[in-house]
Amino acid sequence: MQKDLEFSSLKGKTLSEIRNINNKELIFTCDSGESYKLYHDQWCCEEVSIEDIIGDLNDLIGSPLLMAEEISSNINPEGIVKESQNKYYTASFTWTFYKLATIKGYVTIRWYGESNGYYSEEVDFVAIDSPSK
Repeated sequence: MQKDLEFSSLKGKTLSEIRNINNKELIFTCDSGESYKLYHDQWCCEEVSIEDIIGDLNDLIGSPLLMAEEISSNINPEGIVKESQNKYYTASFTWTFYKLATIKGYVTIRWYGESNGYYSEEVDFVAIDSPSK
């Protein structure tokens, strides 16, 4: 099992690529060759995935990251009423927002996790070997 890193450790790095894999994980590749994965290790009675990406991920490529923040909440964002897709997962939910910015633009990646209350709804951020293409 890989040790989670602080998402803020991306601040100051320059991304050369971001890959979205089925709204279940994001692979961040830096121009230095380092790669990171933002994902959830799925278990039984839970569902965690990217709900929305606000902004253009391409704005994060080629310029140093000026912001890399993570914020979690168990309260629905203003104007959002989220209905569970699975009646067994309705006991608990977590929104996790990842905010990134460069001089070219600002992006918020919004993850939504729900469970029966006994499983994690957290998103993991780890260093990985460079992904194969």
